[in-house]
Amino acid sequence: MTTDHPDQEQHQEQHQEQHQEQDQGQNPDQARQQHRFHLPSGSAARGAYAVDIDPGRAGWDRSALRVLELEPGGVHTLVTGGSEWIVLPLTGGCMVRTAGGTFQLRGRDSVFSGVSDFAYVPRDAHAEISSGAGGRFALAGAKCERRLPARYGPAPEVPVELRGSGTCSRQVNNFAAADTFDCDRLIAVEVLTPGGNWSSYPPHKHDEHVPGEECELEEIYYFEVQDGGLGYHRVSPSRDGGTDVLAEVRGGDVVLIPDGWHGPSIAPPGRTLYYLNVMAGPGEERAWLIRDHPDHRWIRDTWPDEPIDARLPLYTAHPSPGPEVTP
Repeated sequence: MTTDHPDQEQHQEQHQEQHQEQDQGQNPDQARQQHRFHLPSGSAARGAYAVDIDPGRAGWDRSALRVLELEPGGVHTLVTGGSEWIVLPLTGGCMVRTAGGTFQLRGRDSVFSGVSDFAYVPRDAHAEISSGAGGRFALAGAKCERRLPARYGPAPEVPVELRGSGTCSRQVNNFAAADTFDCDRLIAVEVLTPGGNWSSYPPHKHDEHVPGEECELEEIYYFEVQDGGLGYHRVSPSRDGGTDVLAEVRGGDVVLIPDGWHGPSIAPPGRTLYYLNVMAGPGEERAWLIRDHPDHRWIRDTWPDEPIDARLPLYTAHPSPGPEVTP
C-alpha cells in the first residue's frame, strides 16, 4: 500500500534527452521558461505518482494534478487535505472507497478507447484507491472552500462535444466542465484532436478578471499521443514577461499555464492527440470565460462554412454498470 500527504512540494526535476534539443536557439529566459512550464514525462514523478503537480510545485494557488500508477492488486491512500479531487481512469478500472461511499469505476482500456466514469472526493477526506488489474489514474484537484459530498460520475452522463470544424475539429469530453458537474472550484475536461488537426485554437486566455468576458484560471495540460507519437503546444505571452513556451509534447508530458495565450495544440498526421485540462481560479463564480487572441479570432467565423471532421466523434460513452455505494 502507498500513502500520500497533502500539499507536498516537488523538489527534483529530471529532463530527458529527447526534449533537450528544444533549448537550442532560445535565449536564457526562454530556456528557463521552457523548463519551468513544460515538464517532460518523468520529470514531475514522485513515489507512486508518474505526475505530481501541486500548487506549491506549480507556483500558483489552486490547480493540482497527479497521475497514479497501480500494479495489479495495488492500493493507494489519497489524503485530500484542503482540496477537492476527481479520480479519472486513464487506463484500467479501480475501486474508490471514502467515508461518503464506495464507487466501482469501470474505467477504460485507454484514453483513446472511450469515455470513462469517475469519482469525486471532497476536501478533508481519505480515499482508498485499489485496482485488481492495475492501471493509471488521473487525480485532478483544486484547493477549495466548500466540502461537497462524495459522488459517482457515470460515463453515459458525460457530455461529448464536437467543437470547431474542418482541420480545427476536436472532441471534448466535458466530464467536469463548469456547467456539467458540480464542484466548488475544480474544472476538468478531456480533449481529443484527430491526426493533422489543431485544437486549443484560436489561441485564448483566462488570466485576468473581466466581468462577463474573462475569468482567472490556472490551467494544467496533461498529454498522451496515440501509438507513441508527438505533438506541439504553444503558449505566448499576454503581458510583458509572461509565459512563453513552444513545446514538443509526448505521452506523459505536462504544460503549466499560469497566464498567456495558449494554443494551438497540434496533432501529428496519423496520430490522435489527447490532453486532460485541469483548471481552478479565485473568482466567486466557477466559470470558464475566455478571450480569443485578436489576431486569430477570425477563424471562428469560418467554422459554419466547413463540416466537422468526419472522424469525429472518435468514440462515445460506454454503458456503465453504476457505482457500488456503501453509506
